[in-house]
Amino acid sequence: MRLLSSLLAAPLGLALAASGVQAQSSDNFNSTRAVNIARNTAVTLNGGLVVYQPAKCMFDSTPSENPCLIQRGPDGYTFRFLGGSPGWQQLNQPPTLETQIRVAADGRSVLGIDYNGAPR
Repeated sequence: MRLLSSLLAAPLGLALAASGVQAQSSDNFNSTRAVNIARNTAVTLNGGLVVYQPAKCMFDSTPSENPCLIQRGPDGYTFRFLGGSPGWQQLNQPPTLETQIRVAADGRSVLGIDYNGAPR
């Protein structure tokens, strides 16, 4: 049964790879992972979810539509976003922090924290 599944899946995998679907899927997975690690890093850096909440855009895993993603290339991703006390956006309060973070292209590691301070 496993052999039959492998034989049936192989042509489909080749067709997807040839069409670019597999590469696109991998890129989407990496960008989702990148936004997650950037968000989690900012939360940890700023004291945890009890005292800090990043902007709503850092919960959006659609890279092409994410306004927090300011640069994307072969070297990775750069996110710039605001944050504040829990509920700051919902309560229409001003943000108290701005964070800019660079993440590797595979979304697995933070390359650098370029800024974490008062909103500029």
